[in-house]
Amino acid sequence: MSNLKSEMISRRKALSLLGLATLGFTVPATVLTVSDAEAQTQPAPAPAAPMTGTERRQERRTGRVKRRTGRRGTRKKGRAERSEMRREGGADKGSK
Repeated sequence: MSNLKSEMISRRKALSLLGLATLGFTVPATVLTVSDAEAQTQPAPAPAAPMTGTERRQERRTGRVKRRTGRRGTRKKGRAERSEMRREGGADKGSK
């Protein structure tokens, strides 16, 4: 009699076998696929070079600073107006 053992196959082994089988079917298909198309040439690069990471970062920072100063100016103006109203309101209360 032959030494045939019926073993339980683990999920890990089953998935690895399935992956290898899938790989075995896809590789020959991609190797055998032949195309008559010629390679495309790259279009001419744009005259302006794309921005570097440092330049993009600097633009973001500049935008943030402008927005921040705008908010600060608005808050400062609002505080000044409220302060002025309190001063005027305090004088009106004392004269009544």
